[in-house]
Amino acid sequence: MIEVLLALVPVGGPWIVGTATFLSCLALPVPSSLIMLTAGAFVASGDLSGPVTVALALAGALTGDQLGYALGRAGFSGKTVPTIKMTQFLTKAQILLARHGVWAVFLSRWLLSPLGPYVNLICGATRSSWWRFSLAGLAGESLWVGLYLGAGYTFAGHVEAIADIAGNLSGALSAGAVTLGLVLVLRSALRATGSHR
Repeated sequence: MIEVLLALVPVGGPWIVGTATFLSCLALPVPSSLIMLTAGAFVASGDLSGPVTVALALAGALTGDQLGYALGRAGFSGKTVPTIKMTQFLTKAQILLARHGVWAVFLSRWLLSPLGPYVNLICGATRSSWWRFSLAGLAGESLWVGLYLGAGYTFAGHVEAIADIAGNLSGALSAGAVTLGLVLVLRSALRATGSHR
């Protein structure tokens, strides 16, 4: 499947990149980071237009974020899609958002990207400020698109190695952030229990 998607990048060009970033922001299993790395390599070789690729990647990501926010605002809940994985991600995203607000939105666009779609839903469901959500999303998505297309452009001959490193780092950081959030919640609960005694 991944090979087929990557083969479409030189054919469909920036439109494939924009579609991939859009779908990934809705928690669909699309390797958007790898597709952006590959597109960056094609930009470096002159096969794709850099400005158009950046514009469509960013437009796809921002549109996906806004749709996720709108779905959350319209009443989407984790119970609508009864999967254990989604429930876990929603819980983790809610903890991150409660602790760090706008920073959670910004960081979940690029550094903790597996949590991004769920942060979008929770921001909408909790009626978070749309302006703050949108501005933090714009800043984070711009960084995400710039980092991945830039890395693909810079390391055109080593795209697979860069993709492995980036995927492992993002997963480890997300797991660390969730663990830290759960430790803080547990510590608060223990303090509250101790104060009632």
